[in-house]
Amino acid sequence: MSLWSRLIPMAVLAFGACGSAVAETIGVAPDQPLQGVLDRAADGDVLELAPGNHNGAITIARRVVVSGQKGAAIVGNGQGSVVTISAPDVTVRGITIKGSGRDLQSMDSGVFLQKTAERALIQNNRFEGNLFGVYVHGASGSRVERNVIEGLRDIRLNEAGNGVSVWNAPHVTIEGNTIRYGRDGIFTITSSKDRFINNRFENVRFGVHYMYTNDSEVSGNVSAGNHGGYAIMFSNRLKITGNISDRDRDYGLLFNYANRSEISGNHVIGGALNNGGNARDEAAGDEKGMMPEPRSAEPAREGPQKCVFIYNANHNRFHDNWFERCGIGVHFTAGSEGNSVTGNAFVGNRNQVKYVGTRDLDWSKGGRGNYWSDNPAFDLDGDGIADTAYRPNDLVDRVLWTAPAAKVLINSPAVQVLRWAQSQFPALYPGGVVDTRPLIAPPPKPAVPERAP
Repeated sequence: MSLWSRLIPMAVLAFGACGSAVAETIGVAPDQPLQGVLDRAADGDVLELAPGNHNGAITIARRVVVSGQKGAAIVGNGQGSVVTISAPDVTVRGITIKGSGRDLQSMDSGVFLQKTAERALIQNNRFEGNLFGVYVHGASGSRVERNVIEGLRDIRLNEAGNGVSVWNAPHVTIEGNTIRYGRDGIFTITSSKDRFINNRFENVRFGVHYMYTNDSEVSGNVSAGNHGGYAIMFSNRLKITGNISDRDRDYGLLFNYANRSEISGNHVIGGALNNGGNARDEAAGDEKGMMPEPRSAEPAREGPQKCVFIYNANHNRFHDNWFERCGIGVHFTAGSEGNSVTGNAFVGNRNQVKYVGTRDLDWSKGGRGNYWSDNPAFDLDGDGIADTAYRPNDLVDRVLWTAPAAKVLINSPAVQVLRWAQSQFPALYPGGVVDTRPLIAPPPKPAVPERAP
């Protein structure tokens, strides 16, 4: 056989191999079985869904892009997850996804990422009425970006799913999403090196709920009108920075067994909880165990109860945060050790600090303490530091914490004499927080985004 006759078949085979590797764009009409198109697709293909409802549930087992034209939706049958992804490097974008089942044990979701779905990209979608919006179940390196996720409203809290759940999935990024209704905005457990940035949470229990997730970042998020803003639990070496808690009901930031983290530039804002300022109506919702939408006719309540709650959290650095108009600025427990609290602003809180302990804790470091709006101090030398130390609490505060009924005596002559005696004889003060270098002026105030309509 001649050399020429041998080269021709080889060239044909090579051309065929190259041709089969070229990605195709496949248009999919609503009346076509979407699962059948996916099964016939090759790695790298782009499936473009035409406007209309496409039937789910579907499983994506190829490295493909599933994109929707305006008005395209994948609608589940009310059982299981609407979209399950098992292949790596899959993209789902520009689609309305709705109609999942309601089985918590099965983790029924709008999009469910299996462990093998590494580096998935879920982008610019709208999720409506699914139990979980997106469930990242071990899919490392995945990204959930710029989606609108609205959970179920006609369901009890303990039966609801989360906007985004992350389990055992390192290097995951959740960015730029708006999440409403359901249980928690983002819930993460047993993970590491994740980033939750620039998301907005409304009408959920916790905006961000952290459990056993280390070496990660929560920054630039906004939690508005939820039960709690950011619940950080059993996690270490975190960066919690530049977040907003806007009139969440119970607390803005909670740290429980969270250690060696940096908490900076956050802004917790208190005020009246009306016109959607509370995640759920206690009078109607808690009685029925449901999650109705807020009603503007409700009487205004004040919140949050605590800007920050710190419980058994150790060796953290709290600096340059704003905590304003809360019932308590910081509730700090005696089990928390080695924390640095400097450069923060405590503005207009009914009680600046609640600390029940016998030791003195100095909340200043390197010659710099915190700003206290109720500190009537002077700065005669003009160095920006008050000339006298500041104590946010006294014996009367301790009595009120342990016996709230004693509030009726707060303006009595006996209480006034006790407070005068403490001011004249500092040895009468109980152990607690003292700021030996309080600031005369507050640090720069973090910017607060406009509230969503």
